[in-house]
Order: sequence, then C-alpha cells, then structure tokens
Amino acid sequence: MKETVLITGATSGIGEATAILLAENGYRLILTGRRKKKLDELKSKLKDKTECVGLCFDISDRASVQSALLSLPAIWKDVDILINNAGLALGLGPINEGEWNDWETMINTNLKGLLYISRLVSPRMVSRKKGHIINISSIAGKEVYPNGNVYCATKHAVDALSKAMRSDLLEHGIKVTNIAPGMVETEFSLVRFKGDAGRAKQVYDNIVPLSGSDIAETILFAVTRPEHVNINDILVMPTYQANSTHVVRKNK
Repeated sequence: MKETVLITGATSGIGEATAILLAENGYRLILTGRRKKKLDELKSKLKDKTECVGLCFDISDRASVQSALLSLPAIWKDVDILINNAGLALGLGPINEGEWNDWETMINTNLKGLLYISRLVSPRMVSRKKGHIINISSIAGKEVYPNGNVYCATKHAVDALSKAMRSDLLEHGIKVTNIAPGMVETEFSLVRFKGDAGRAKQVYDNIVPLSGSDIAETILFAVTRPEHVNINDILVMPTYQANSTHVVRKNK
C-alpha cells in the first residue's frame, strides 16, 4: 500500500506545493485546512494522481482536531508521514505594542495546533514502530529579529519540540525532521499584514525568495532517505539571504 501522508495547512503555499509533489510521487494524502473551498479545489486537482481525503477544521481548536481525526475511516488512520505545516505570523511591531489577539492566534496555531495533531497521530506510529514527523519551523526559530517577538517565540518552540520529539520517539524508530526556511513567497506576508498587499509585496521586492515548491522538494528529500537515515534539521535560505536580517536586494 502507498504511504499515507497527513499535511496540515494544505490549502496554500508550502502545504499545497507539498501535496502536489507528493501526489506526483505516489503518496496518498490526508489534506487539512480551514478553507473548505480551497480544500475541495486541491482535492479535485489531485484526484487523478492519488487517493486523497480532506479534513476541514481549525487546527487551533482541540475539539475540532480530535473530531476530524477520529472521523477518518480505518484505512486512513495509520499515518506514515505527518507534515506539521500549518502556521502564521500576525503583525510586526515591538512587544510593548503587541496585539493580544494576534499573540493568542500565533501561539494557538503554531504551537498548540502542532501539539494537538502530533498527540493524535504519534501513538499509532509508536504502536507500529514506524513513522516520520516533519515540522515546518522557520529562520525565526533559529534567531530573533526586531518586532518578530511572539512569532519568533512560537517558532523557537517548534525547533525545541522537534528536538524533544526526536529524543522521545527515538526508541520507537520514528524519524523527526525540523525544516527551517528563510523568506518564502506565499500568503505569509499578506496574512501577517492582514491583507495589505502593497506592504506584503515590499517584503519580496528585488529578491528571488524561496517558493513553496522549493520547500516541498526539501520535504521530499527528507522523507525519501533510506530507513537508517534521519535528517534532524534543515535550514534553507534564498541565495541572497544570509540570516533573518541580512538580505541583499537586486533586480529580479
């Protein structure tokens, strides 16, 4: 049987690109997201390539996560690869001007959501002594930058959790990989700036950023290593970005 992959945040960006690439490489997919229309469109796009099911729920709502995962038919319950991709940034300002609701949304999505899904999926991996968890972190999980405070904190938590999961699940033969991208042009900045397309565009002006497909290919590399090989951590950047604050902008 084909390996089963669960991808959170599959309706855009890295998640969508990963779904498309993995479908093309023979994996069957459980796709999750909050936007039913986009989820249905992606399922329709992939239906001729692989078996695919969609689960529409808010990953920050524990009861919704539990209900969705429990609703899976028996033949879909054993997840071979979990890709914890769902996440977001909201706002960009100093800690003393932070928006309470933005903080809570980032913590609930980036950290608690990852925990909810992992807690539900990992026990069946443990019982089978087989599985791979991919956590999508960020350069913001390796270092901080001005005005990134709470977003950076959540991604540092993902980085730490990846290490902790690797240690906790080691005796069960389960792989854990942390992937930390630099600038990726997706809906990320549009969401961060709450729909301000002009401000979002400025983030990527005069630079060739990473694409969702670049990270999808990185994920595919990690999950196709031999059984005895685990990629613990990958930091991937655009050519003209050295770290979170040092970017050289040139005409595209």
